[in-house]
Amino acid sequence: MLPLKDPLKLLKNSGRFKMRNWSLWHCKYKESCFGMYTLYAMFVSQRRGLGTVRLLLSLLLLAAWEAGSGQVYYSVSEEAKHGTFVGRIAQDLGLELAELVPRLFRVASKGRGDLLEVNLQNGILFVNSRIDREELCGRSTECSIHLEVIVDRPLQVFHVEVEVKDINDNPPVFPLREQKLLISESKQPDSKFPLEGASDADIGENAQLTYRLSQNEYFSLELPTNNKQSKRLSLTLKKSLDREETPELNLLLTAADKGKPELTGTIQLLVHVLDINDNDPEFEQSEYKLRLMENTAKESLVIKLNATDRDEGVNGEVTYSLMSIKPNGKPLFTLNENNGEVRVNGTLDYEENKFYEIEVQATDKGNPPMAGHCTLWVEILDANDNAPEVTVTSLSLPVREDTQPSTVIALISVSDRDSGANGQVICSLTPQVPFKIISTFKNYYSLVLDSVLDRESVANYKLVVTARDGGSPSLSATASVSVDVADVNDNAPTFAQPEYTVFVKENNPPGCHIFTVSARDADAQENALVSYSLVERRVGERALSSYVSVHAESGKVYALQPLDHEELELLQFQVSARDAGVPPLGSNVTLQVFVLDENDNAPALLPPPTGPGGGAGVVSQLVAWSVGAGHVVAKVRAVDADSGYNAWLSYELQAAAGAARSPFRVGLYTGEISTTRALDEADAPRQRLLVLVKDHGEPALTATATVLLSLEDSGQAPKASSRASTGAAGAEAALVDVNVYLIVAICAVSSLFVLTLLLYTALRCSAPPSEGACGPGKPRLVCSSAVGSWSYSQQRRQRVCSGEGPPKADLMAFSPCLPPGLDREVGEERQDAESNHPGQVSSIDSPLF
Repeated sequence: MLPLKDPLKLLKNSGRFKMRNWSLWHCKYKESCFGMYTLYAMFVSQRRGLGTVRLLLSLLLLAAWEAGSGQVYYSVSEEAKHGTFVGRIAQDLGLELAELVPRLFRVASKGRGDLLEVNLQNGILFVNSRIDREELCGRSTECSIHLEVIVDRPLQVFHVEVEVKDINDNPPVFPLREQKLLISESKQPDSKFPLEGASDADIGENAQLTYRLSQNEYFSLELPTNNKQSKRLSLTLKKSLDREETPELNLLLTAADKGKPELTGTIQLLVHVLDINDNDPEFEQSEYKLRLMENTAKESLVIKLNATDRDEGVNGEVTYSLMSIKPNGKPLFTLNENNGEVRVNGTLDYEENKFYEIEVQATDKGNPPMAGHCTLWVEILDANDNAPEVTVTSLSLPVREDTQPSTVIALISVSDRDSGANGQVICSLTPQVPFKIISTFKNYYSLVLDSVLDRESVANYKLVVTARDGGSPSLSATASVSVDVADVNDNAPTFAQPEYTVFVKENNPPGCHIFTVSARDADAQENALVSYSLVERRVGERALSSYVSVHAESGKVYALQPLDHEELELLQFQVSARDAGVPPLGSNVTLQVFVLDENDNAPALLPPPTGPGGGAGVVSQLVAWSVGAGHVVAKVRAVDADSGYNAWLSYELQAAAGAARSPFRVGLYTGEISTTRALDEADAPRQRLLVLVKDHGEPALTATATVLLSLEDSGQAPKASSRASTGAAGAEAALVDVNVYLIVAICAVSSLFVLTLLLYTALRCSAPPSEGACGPGKPRLVCSSAVGSWSYSQQRRQRVCSGEGPPKADLMAFSPCLPPGLDREVGEERQDAESNHPGQVSSIDSPLF
């Protein structure tokens, strides 16, 4: 068994010289053979003539050409017995016998079963089971068994090709045991009658057939002179037939191949000599070459044959019949015996058979009938009837969203059973996705990441891989790939807005829920678990955590102690939100907590700035008997520590039980006590007035001031009064001017503040309601009503606690909105007071808080 092919035997079998060391023909690989051939050629060239050198150079070129194959070649004859030696495969592959078993030496054959096997003890490749070349390769001129030799540690793969040589084991076979020939007696000498030749399953010389005919005086055998299919085997009439003398002939046709030993096959030829009807039907052509698409529908017309007979009557009426269909004889075609139409009767498959040979016979209705023959050569054309197949393997899922581009996600392989352009496959991917496919080898692709991923934008991609062939129309196949994007902690918790404003009534119970902060994290699972905490700082002398706390999971903010509007109007702090990712990410939100005022402070009376009289709550004043109506004699001053409505004070004069109508009255919002009429002798010289000071809170809180008025003669009162008024006149005049500017400024600031509150109210209405029993109150726009405006309010600085700096002074102003009647009343009171005592009337202050 030689590892080289037959052309290399020329050197061994030529009689020009002898080869002493035949191991040259058993070199392991053909790459190494080239050097051996070169050395041997140099040796022979010194001892032989020029002809020998030319022969060796030819062989060297052949050896150099075969050295590029990179495979181990063997040859073995078919039908070799079990155990027949093929080659020392282990030695030829450079493997040691001792390492065959440890390295798991094994042989894999592509669909050939266990025809060949390797003895692991000696490394010899031998025949394991019967090898039938015809069953293995049909009539192919080349027949090889391809083996893959695999060893591990390290993994190596070797390709071995074993050529199966043909032996003459198949005799020629005729399609029929006997063939009937209808020959008219009117046939002229040299007439030819085609015969169905024999076929031999072997190849080469073993399939080259020769024919011989039994001895007779009428017919000779005409053999094909070449391999062309148009030159067929036929009988030739040597002399005219005489039916009366020889009605029929029985001939024996023998076919022999050129194999060694020679094998033969025979067919009995029954020649019937016909009378009178001496014209055969004749086709327009002896051969027809046709092409059909493999997807041709059943009952489709292939061709309409037309054979004519020059005879008349029934001798000229022709019927058609199928003689044979090769190669498999399946009834894939039908022939209408009357009109000669050949139609498709089955499914034509290019992948199964590419060529059909159909023998058609036309027979007339003469007595005896005559026949003509033609051959249809039908070529099957490939149609795009096989869709591509797509296989997706080696998925690396899920894909982290921080995966770098060009990372391989999956492997894709495609295939198509068609040929030519119909079998050329192009692979594509769903458009507008951050993935792409790259061709790595013929019909092999890689699915790779094309751009960065963001799980928060798209958490899953439904990819569709489409394989489309080049046929017309093209066919396609798809495979779906679902790619999940795994989350990484790349998003910090975020609040809906950077700052929240909360309104809380003062005197709240400890532990009261005042607000809930909520942050959203776009990540998933533990990366989206948010916890809350206070950003600790100092609020004055105390820590922020002594005022408020936040629940770590729910984000609820609680007031830990009652808040006092008079002590702390604004508490500003930050809440931090952190996720549970690694590393954790976070953000802060600012809360501005406004402490709303409650009516928890009663009006406080102030002592008079000048003049006689006791302490707070008691006003003593000397009044001249000569004062006229509307003269201001005293003023009650009071303040309220609250703000807004709760600090809006009004004054009422309480009448004593059983007393006569008092000649004095008190300004409703000014607290100024003035005369209602001129004093007379009937009035008591000492007047005791009770003034009720009341705020507008709910419920209203009050305080009572006592005013003691002493009526004196006009000579004494003016002196005391003039000294007091003279010192205060300049101050009152200056105060009036200042109050005018202050009122203008307060109105402007109040208008801006009202507009800000309206905008904030609109924003708060669109936000979800706050939780908690004593939760943040809604901002309330305080506007004066029928009760009028404040008469006097204590001016003071309130502490505003924020996280940005020291306490600030906060000034809130409300412009009066008095009804028309009440506004006129206040105006008249002020005009009367100014006309009677210019420079001594206090301005009507807007409330400050």
